[in-house]
Amino acid sequence: MGVCFSTLLINMTKKIAFIFPGQGSQTVGMLAELAKAFPLIQETFLQASQVLSFDLWKLCQEGPEAMLNQTEYTQPALLAASVALWRVWLQQRGIKPAFMAGHSLGEYSALVCAGALDFMTGISLVAERGRLMQMAVPPGAGAMAAIIGLNNDKLKDLCTSLAEGQVLAPANYNSIGQTVVAGNTAAVDRLLEQAKQAGAKLAKRIPVSVPSHCALMKPAAEQLAETLQTTPISTPNIPVINNVDVGIEQDSIAIKNALIRQLDHPVRWVEIIQYLAQQSIDELIECGPGKILASLNKRITTIPTRSIQDPEVLQAALIS
Repeated sequence: MGVCFSTLLINMTKKIAFIFPGQGSQTVGMLAELAKAFPLIQETFLQASQVLSFDLWKLCQEGPEAMLNQTEYTQPALLAASVALWRVWLQQRGIKPAFMAGHSLGEYSALVCAGALDFMTGISLVAERGRLMQMAVPPGAGAMAAIIGLNNDKLKDLCTSLAEGQVLAPANYNSIGQTVVAGNTAAVDRLLEQAKQAGAKLAKRIPVSVPSHCALMKPAAEQLAETLQTTPISTPNIPVINNVDVGIEQDSIAIKNALIRQLDHPVRWVEIIQYLAQQSIDELIECGPGKILASLNKRITTIPTRSIQDPEVLQAALIS
């Protein structure tokens, strides 16, 4: 397909940012259509499988779903999917983004795609991250819940009053009026009982295998710090906005420190998207399976988000 000169001029002046999804975006069968058009997709998964010693593409295409949803498998699957899409974008000569950011696990995808972290090293790292997170809390001892309709201060106060000596705190500031909390199961259940009386429009448990981004992940963070000591990370070629500080780091030690603290601190996604809006970004590209980030972003900014998970959308993003 030819690209007219006027389209090239638009692409030269267009300012985009790439954003990478985290856990929850995985589905059995993800990227199947794109893989038919671009062999690079399966080649990327093959590389990841060599690190993991199992067929990651087969797991993503055939399941079982319960296994794919276990965090130690979900994390390398999503990293491989996001990197595969990024490689296709580069292969098709897509324009270079001005910034990158990722939601939780997606920060690792951003660092790999920005050249700060080797892909094979990244696969090994997130598999270990998932294993450490799974080990940090016994099954059933922790939970997460989505709360819609409470402002941040009111939700924080509610968590404090209902913790009763346990862990209960905001974990993901996902969108305006939509926050995910995490903590001990009993504490999360107390919040679910009280949230609607406090004014929440919706309060529901979300199906996750670990309570991420709260103090229960402190043991995992400490062990991840040991792993990162020997993990080579360099300066990103594209600025990456981190989750924990909404900051851009160039130094290897600072990048690692942000990744460690991310495990037991909340994801500040609303602020990340607001920061990108301040940088005059014209379009956000969701580089990974699903459309979760596009949905969240609609309640944060008027900047359009395009999810490049199927051939038609990818083609439109490349030429528009």
